[in-house]
Amino acid sequence: MASNYFPYSKYTRVWIPDPDEVWKAAEITKDYKEGDSTLHLKLEDETPLEYPVNPPKNPLPFLRNPDILVGENDLTALSYLHEPAVLHNLRVRFLESNHIYTYCGIVLVAINPYEQLHIYGEEVIDAYSGQNMGDMDPHIFAVAEEAYKQMARDERNQSIIVSGESGAGKTVSAKYAMRYFATVGGSASDTNVEEKVLASSPIMEAIGNAKTTRNDNSSRFGKYIQIGFSKHYHIIGANMRTYLLEKSRVVFQAEDERNYHIFYQLCASSSLEEFKDLGLSSAEDFTYTSLGENIFIEGVDDAEDFVKTREAFTLLGIKESAQFGIFKIIASILHLGNIQICAERDGESCRIMKDDPHLKHFCKLLGVELKQMEHWLCHRKLVTGSETYVKTMSMKQATNSRDALSKHIYARMFDWIVDNINKSLQTSFKQHSFIGVLDIYGFETFEVNSFEQFCINYANEKLQQQFNSHVFKLEQEEYMKELIPWTLIDFYDNQPCIDLIEAKLGILDLLDEECKVPKGTDQNWAQKLYKQHSKSAHFQKPRMSNISFIIIHFADKVEYQCEGFLEKNRDTVYEEQINILKASEFPLVADLFRDKEDAPVSKSKVNVRAAKPNPKAPNKEHKKTVGLQFRSSLHLLMDTLNATTPHYVRCIKPNDFKESFSFDSRRAVQQLRACGVLETIRISAAGYPSRWTYPDFFSRYRVLMKKSDLAIADKKVSCKNLLETLIKDPDMFQFGKSKIFFRAGQVAYLEKLRADKFRAACIKIQKTVRGWLGRVRYKKIRKSAILIQRYGRGYLARRYAEYLRLTRAAIICQKQYRMVRERRAFLRVRRAVVTIQAYTRGMYTRRIFREFMLHHKAMIIQKHVRGWMQRKKFQRARNAAIIIQCGFRRVRAKRQLKQLKIDAKSAQHLKNLNSGMENKIVQLQKKMDAQSKGYKQQNEQLVVANASLGTEVTKLQKELELFRSQKSDDNLVTSLQDELARLRAALEEAYAERKRMEEEHCTEKLGFEQRIEELEKENAMLKREKEDMNQRILLYSKSTDQDTRDSILQSELDAERQRYQNLVKEYSRLEQKYDNLKEEMSLPKFHPGHKRNPSNQSSLESDSNYPSISTSEVGDTEDAIQQMEDMGIEKAAMDISLFMKLQKRVRELEQERKRLQTNIEKMEELNKRKSNEPKSPTTEQENADLAYNNLKRQELESENKKLKNDLNELRKTIAEKASQNNSSNELQDGYNVLLSQLRAANEELDARKEEVIILRTQIVSNAQQLEKNGHIECTEMPELNNSKEPIDKEEAMKAYQGLCESKKLLEAQLQSQSRQHKDELEALHTQIELLKDDIEKKQEILNYTMSLSPEDKVAYSVQQEITRLTNDNLDLKELVEKLEKNEKKLKKQLRIYMKKVQELEALQASRAKPELSRQVTVQRKEKDFEGMLEYSKDDEALLVKSLITDIRPSVVSATVPCLPAYILFMCIRHADYINDDQKVESLLTSTINAIKKVLKKNNDDFEMTSFWLANTSRLLHCLKQYSGDEAFMTQNSSKQNEHCLKNFDLAEYRQVLSDLSIQIYQQLIKVAEGIIQPMIVSAMLESESIPSLAAVKPTGYRNRSASMDTDGSGPCSYTLDALIRQLGQFHSIMGEHGLDPEIVGQVVRQLFHCINAFTLNNLLLRKDVCSWSTGMQLRYNTSQMEEWLRANNLYQSKAAATLEPIIQAAQLLQVKKKTSQDAEAICSLCTALTAQQIVKILNLYTPLNEFEERVTVSFIRDIQSRLQERNDPQQLLVDTKHIFPVLFPYTPSALSLDSLHIPASLGLDFISRV
Repeated sequence: MASNYFPYSKYTRVWIPDPDEVWKAAEITKDYKEGDSTLHLKLEDETPLEYPVNPPKNPLPFLRNPDILVGENDLTALSYLHEPAVLHNLRVRFLESNHIYTYCGIVLVAINPYEQLHIYGEEVIDAYSGQNMGDMDPHIFAVAEEAYKQMARDERNQSIIVSGESGAGKTVSAKYAMRYFATVGGSASDTNVEEKVLASSPIMEAIGNAKTTRNDNSSRFGKYIQIGFSKHYHIIGANMRTYLLEKSRVVFQAEDERNYHIFYQLCASSSLEEFKDLGLSSAEDFTYTSLGENIFIEGVDDAEDFVKTREAFTLLGIKESAQFGIFKIIASILHLGNIQICAERDGESCRIMKDDPHLKHFCKLLGVELKQMEHWLCHRKLVTGSETYVKTMSMKQATNSRDALSKHIYARMFDWIVDNINKSLQTSFKQHSFIGVLDIYGFETFEVNSFEQFCINYANEKLQQQFNSHVFKLEQEEYMKELIPWTLIDFYDNQPCIDLIEAKLGILDLLDEECKVPKGTDQNWAQKLYKQHSKSAHFQKPRMSNISFIIIHFADKVEYQCEGFLEKNRDTVYEEQINILKASEFPLVADLFRDKEDAPVSKSKVNVRAAKPNPKAPNKEHKKTVGLQFRSSLHLLMDTLNATTPHYVRCIKPNDFKESFSFDSRRAVQQLRACGVLETIRISAAGYPSRWTYPDFFSRYRVLMKKSDLAIADKKVSCKNLLETLIKDPDMFQFGKSKIFFRAGQVAYLEKLRADKFRAACIKIQKTVRGWLGRVRYKKIRKSAILIQRYGRGYLARRYAEYLRLTRAAIICQKQYRMVRERRAFLRVRRAVVTIQAYTRGMYTRRIFREFMLHHKAMIIQKHVRGWMQRKKFQRARNAAIIIQCGFRRVRAKRQLKQLKIDAKSAQHLKNLNSGMENKIVQLQKKMDAQSKGYKQQNEQLVVANASLGTEVTKLQKELELFRSQKSDDNLVTSLQDELARLRAALEEAYAERKRMEEEHCTEKLGFEQRIEELEKENAMLKREKEDMNQRILLYSKSTDQDTRDSILQSELDAERQRYQNLVKEYSRLEQKYDNLKEEMSLPKFHPGHKRNPSNQSSLESDSNYPSISTSEVGDTEDAIQQMEDMGIEKAAMDISLFMKLQKRVRELEQERKRLQTNIEKMEELNKRKSNEPKSPTTEQENADLAYNNLKRQELESENKKLKNDLNELRKTIAEKASQNNSSNELQDGYNVLLSQLRAANEELDARKEEVIILRTQIVSNAQQLEKNGHIECTEMPELNNSKEPIDKEEAMKAYQGLCESKKLLEAQLQSQSRQHKDELEALHTQIELLKDDIEKKQEILNYTMSLSPEDKVAYSVQQEITRLTNDNLDLKELVEKLEKNEKKLKKQLRIYMKKVQELEALQASRAKPELSRQVTVQRKEKDFEGMLEYSKDDEALLVKSLITDIRPSVVSATVPCLPAYILFMCIRHADYINDDQKVESLLTSTINAIKKVLKKNNDDFEMTSFWLANTSRLLHCLKQYSGDEAFMTQNSSKQNEHCLKNFDLAEYRQVLSDLSIQIYQQLIKVAEGIIQPMIVSAMLESESIPSLAAVKPTGYRNRSASMDTDGSGPCSYTLDALIRQLGQFHSIMGEHGLDPEIVGQVVRQLFHCINAFTLNNLLLRKDVCSWSTGMQLRYNTSQMEEWLRANNLYQSKAAATLEPIIQAAQLLQVKKKTSQDAEAICSLCTALTAQQIVKILNLYTPLNEFEERVTVSFIRDIQSRLQERNDPQQLLVDTKHIFPVLFPYTPSALSLDSLHIPASLGLDFISRV
C-alpha cells in the first residue's frame, strides 16, 4: 500500500459499538497516529467523543464504506466487509428501499416484511425465468432459477436450504420456491403434478404448524421436499421427508400458544352434519387445546382453513373415507386428553371415572374395546425372566402414560399422512434429476431449553459445518480457476462441538446408555456428563445448577435443562395399549400401529417414507431412541445435501412485534451471527473479497493511469502497471486469468484516489475557467469604462458651452418677459373683477329660478317614480310567480320526460295518457245525461202542474160565473177574488221557479260543454308538447351524440375483433394441444421407446377444421373410419373417442366464428355507411333497424360468453381424458349425446331469440304508429270544434270509443304474443330440465363405471365404445351412400344442362356470324389468356407440392410478390369456370392443410412465416376482389370485373382464410419476439451506444458465481445496432414478400411493445441499471428506434407510442429529484408509468459517482402521496404476452390476372393457360 496513506485520518467515517443500536456511525475529527491512546470522533448529532484505543482489548473501529456502495444488492461488493457494514446495508435496503432480499455471496438473506408484497406474481416469475442470477435484483425466484438452470446445465441435483428463526418466513420462502418450480417446470402432461406439490403445503401446515409466542404459523417439524424432474426438466413427481415433529405440543402448550392447527380447525367445523358423531365442541372444552388460554389467532378463520385442508386432501387423492378416519383419530386424541383419572386412597393406584363420556367417545372413534382400554390406562405389565406381573399405576404415571399414548397416536398419524402424500406424488416415470427444498428450524435458544432445542441446535451445527465447507470449497475453486496462489484460510470448524454431541461417549451416547438403565434418572445422566466432558472446550457446567449443562455452539452459548431428556428420548408407550389399538375394528387405525416389518414391501423406486422411521414395539430390546433416530435421519439428510449443489436462503426476523418494515438491529445481529452470514463475510474477507474483471477495472480507474499506459493495447498490462504504481504491498492484490483480486479495503483506497483525482481535476478546471472568466470580464469592463469616459467628457464640454449661451439669452428673455407678465397680470385682474361681478349677479338670479323649477320638477318626478315603483313591484311579483311556475313546470316536465323515455317504446304509454281523459269525459257525459233526465222530469212536472192549475182555474171561473149568476153576495165575490189572486200568485211563482231551473240547467250545460272543450284542448296541447319533446330529443341526440356513438361503435368493433381473435388463438392452441395429446397417446402404442414424431407427419386437423361446399362431416367421418380400419378397432378406441369429441366441438366453433365474422362485417359496414352518408333525420324504419341491431348484438355477446365457457369446459374434459388412460368410454358416449342435445337446444333458443327480437321491434313500431295516430286525432279535434257546423256529441263519443277499442285490441294482441313467448320459454325451461335429468343419469353411469375395478372398467369401456362406433359407422356409411347417389344424379343433370346451354350458345354464335358485312381476321378465343390455369384432378397433389410444400421464398423472390397466391386463385377460377364444385373444394382444402403443415414444420422460420402470411392474405384479397360483390369491385378495372367468379360463393372459405391469416400472424409475432428477445436487454440497457458514458461499480459474488456461463467467451452481448439491423431485416423480408403495409405496421407495433415490456421489466428488477447514465443511454437508444421508424415510414403505425413508458422511465432517471417542484414535475411527466413503477424506479436509483446524490426517503414519500389519486393497477411489471388485435384491411391488387407470367423454375409444366 502507498506509504503516504493511512485510513484513520481526518474526515474518515467509522463504526463504533453502541449498546442500543449495536453500531453507531462517527467521523474522525483529528488525524490518528500510531501509538495514540485516544481517537477523536464526532457523532452524527455533532456530539464529540474520545474513543479509547488499546489494540489487544479495544482495537481501532471499523471503517465505513463510501456512500456509493451503500444499498448494494450483494454484501460482498462492499469494500469493507465486517458486521456493522453488513447490518447498515441491510437496514438501508429494508427501511429506505423496502427491499427484503439481499445477496451475501452464495446466501440470499430474506427479511420478513410482515406485509403482503406484490412481488410474487406470474409476471415476476416470467421476468426471472432464464435470467442469470447476478443480472436481476435479489429474489427467491432468482435462487430457484439458479437451481433450475444448474440442474439443466450441469445435470446435477440441487438443494435449496431455507433456515431461520421461528417467524422469520422460512415456510413462505420455501412455498414460493416450490411455486416457481411448479410454474417454470410444469408437467408436460395434464397430470397436474405441480398442483399436487403445492397442495401438500396446506395439509402439512395444518398438521405440523402451530401458534407460538414468536410466530402465528410456526413449523414445528423440519421437512425436505424432493421435486423430481424428467429428461426434459418437467415435474414428474415429488417426495417429502420430515424431521423431529414436536410431539410434546400435542399434550402441552405454553401460555399464549396453541396446539397444532388441525385440532382447532376440526373444532371450528364440529357443527357440520358429517361431524356430529365425533362428539366435538369448542376448543375451550378440551384440555389439549386450551392450555395456552387463547384458542384464536387474529385474522385467521379456522373453519375456512379446514375447508382448504379438505380440498387439498381431495386433490392429493385421499378418499373421503380415509379423510374421515383421520378426523376421527384427531377427535379421539382430544377425547383422550379429557379422560379423568382419579387417584385411589393408597396413592399407588388409580381409576377412571365411571361412565366417562370421553372414554366412550375415544373407544368408539378408534373402534377398540372399552373395558380393555379402561383397564390398561391404569395398569401396566412387567415381564421378568420367568413371570409376568400386572401392576397398578399411580395417577401421575397413568397421566404420563395417557399423554405418551396421545403423542404416539398423533406421530403415527402424521407419518401416515406424509406417506400417503408421497404415494400421491410419486410417479412411474424414471426420475432424471431432482431439486430439494429444505425447510428446517433455525438455531433456537429460550429461557428454558429442553430436548427439542438440543436436537434443533444439533441439526444446525451439522448444517453450519456443511455450509462452511461449501463456502470454503467455492473460494478455493475460484482461486484455482484464476490461477491464484492458494493460501489456507482459517475458518471456524465446529467439528469439536459436533463430536461432543454425536461421537463415542458423547452426549447422545450417554443419554442412550442412561435410558437403558432400569432406574436411570436425569440427575444421574447430568453427573455423567460433568464427569466425561468437563474438560471439553465446548462444554460447561453452570455454577448454580446440577441438573443443567451448557454447550458453546457456533452461534451462542445455550444452557439446557436435563429434566425430561430421558423421558423424551425413550418415547415410552406401553405395549398393551398399542396392542389394543392394533386390534381396532377400523383398518386405518390398525394400519397406523402395524409394525414396520409387518408392512408390505414397496416396489417403487421412489422413497415414499418419512425420514423418521416408524418406532418398533416398545418391548423390543433394540428399540431405537428418539435421539438415535434423529441422528440417523440427520446423517441421511447430510449425505443427500452433500450429493447435491446447495443454495442457501437465510430468513431474518426484523423485530419481535410483527410490525411491518420495522428493523431491530440487536435482533438482526443475533440472527446474522446464528445463521452463518457473518461467517461467510469473514471467510470472504480473509482472502480477496473484491474482484474486478480487467475491462471493468480499466473502464473505472483509467483516470488514474498515465498516457503511456492508456496507449497500451493490452488492458491487462495497463492494469498491472497501475496497481504496481498505486499499491506498494504486493500481497494486497493478485492478478488472475480474467480478474484482479483485492484484499479488503483496497477498493475503497482506489475509490478514494479516483475521487481525489476527480476532485483535483475539478479544482484545476474550476481555477482555469474562473481565471479566464475573470480576465474576460476585466477586459470588457476596462474597454467599457474608457468608452464611457470619452463620451462623458465630450458631453460635459458641450453642455457647459450650451449653458453659457443659454444664460445670456435667459437674461434678455427675463427682462422682456417680466414686463409683459406684469402688464398682463393687471389687465387680467381687472377683467376678472368685472367678470366676477357679472357672473355673481346672474348666478344669484338663476339660483332662485332653479330652486323654483326644482321644486316643481320634484313633484312631477315623485309622482312618476311612485307610480313606476308600484308598477315595478307588481311586475317583480308577477315575474317571480312566473319563474316559480316555470321552475315547477320544468321539474314536472323533466319527470314526465324521464317517464316518456322509459315508456317511449310501449303502447301502454298512450293508453295511460288517454285513460284519465276517457274517464273524465265519461263522467261528464254521465253527469250531463243525469241532468238532462232531471230537466225532462222537471219539465213534465211543470206541464202537469200547469195543466192541473189550468183545469182548476177554469173550474173556478165556471163556479164563479155560476155563483155570480146565482148569488150576488159581495162578500163571497171578494173571497173568491182573493182566492183567485192567491192562485195566480202561486202560478207566477211556479213559472218563475221553472224559468230559474231552466236558466241553471242552461248555465250548467254550458259550463260542462266549456269544460269538455278545455279538456280536449288540453289533451291536444299535451300531445303536441309530447311530439315536440320527442322531436327535440331526437334532434338533440343526433346533434350532440353522433361523435360519441361513432366512438362507441368503434370501441365495440375493436373489442369484438379482440374477442374474435382470442377465440381464433384459443382454437389454434386447442388444435395444437389435440395434436400433442394424440402424439402422446400414440407413442406408447405404436412407437416403442422415447422418440419424437417427424415434423412433417400429417394430422387429422386438416380434415375436419373447415366447412366446405359439400357436407364436411361426411368426409371427416370417412377419414376417421379409414384411420380406425388402419389402426385396428382395439388400438383406435381411445383416440377416436377423443377425435369425435373434438370434431363436434370444432364444428360448433366454426359456426360461432361465422356468426361473429358476419356481425363484425355488419358493424363495419354500418360504421362506413354512417361516415359516408350525410346526417339526416332518422326514419321510423332506421330506428327499428337500429333497435334490432342493438338487441342482436347483445344476444351475440351473451352467446360469445357462453361459447368461451363451453370452450373452457371442453379443455378441462380433454385434460381429464388425457390424464386418465383407463377412463370410461361410456362417459364419452354420454357426453356426445348430451352435446348433440345441447346443440339442438341452442338452435331452438336461437330461433326463439329471433322471434323475441322481431316482437320487440314490432312493439316499438306499433307504439310509434299509435303515437302518430293519436297526434293526427289531436290535430283534427280542434278543427272539428272550430267548425261552424254543429257536431253531434254522440257521434264523437262513438268515434272515441272505437279508438279505445282499437287500442284494446292492439294491447290484447301484444299480450297474446307475450303469453306465447312465455309459453315458449317455459317449454325451453322444461327441455333444460330434461337435459339436466339426462346429465344426472349419465353421472350415475359414470359412478357405476368408477366403482368397477380397473380391468373391468377398461373392458367395459372398450366394449361400449366399439359398439357405439360400429353403430355410428353403419349409419354414416348409409348417409354417405345416399349423398353420393344424390350427388351423382345432380351432377349428371347439371352436365346435361351445361351441354344444352353450350349448344344453344354455339347456335346463336353461328347464326350471328353471317351477318358480318365484310371479312375480318378473328383470333380464336381459345388462344387468348383469360387469367385461368387448368390442371388435371390427378395433378392436384403435385400442384400443392410444387406451390406450397416444396417452394422456398428465394425461388420466387425475383418475380411478382405473392405469385403462389395468384397461381392458386387462377386454378380456382378455372374450376369455377367449368362449374366443378369438387375441384374447388378439394383444391382449397388441400391448400389450407398444406399451408398449415408447412408452417408447423417451419414454426421458427421468420422468412417462411412472413412469406405465407403475405400469400394467404393475398389469396384472401383475391377471393374478395373477384367474388362479384359490389362492395369489393369499386376499385376493379373492367378487365378485372370480367374475371370475377361466376358459379360459386366462397364466403365460407374467405372466413377460413381470414382465421388462418390470424393464426399465421400470431406465429409470426411469436417467431420475431423469440429472435429479438435475447437482444433487447443487452441492446437497450447494457450496450454503450454513447461511448464512455456508462460507469462501472464494484460487483459482488453473484456476478462471478456459477450463475453466469463463463465457458468460452461468456454470454453473447448485443448492441443497439444489432437490434436495429434485426428489425430492418424483418421489415425488408416482409416488404420483399409483398406483405400489406398496414400489416407490416401492426407487426412493428407489436415488436416495439415487446421491446418496451422487456426493457422496462428489467429496469424495474435491476438496481445496477437505475442510474443517470443509463437514463441518458436509454433515451438515446429510444430516439434511435424512433428515427428508424421515421426512416421506414412506420411512425404512423402507433409503434412509437408503445415506447412511451420506457421513454418516461429514462426521463425519470435524468430529472432532478430533490424539491417538491421536482416531485410535481415528475408526477406530470410520468403519465404512462404507474405509481408503483415510479416509486420502484426511485427506490432503485443508484448514483455511480460520489458527486451524484441519492433519492431521499422523504422525496419518495412525497411522490407516493401525490400519486395516491391515480387508479393504477397493482401489477408492477408490463405484460409481455399481450398481443394487439390484428386487422387485415382489404387491399385489392391492380395487377391483371392475364398479365402474370409463370416462371419455369416452379416446375408447373402440367398446368395449361386457358
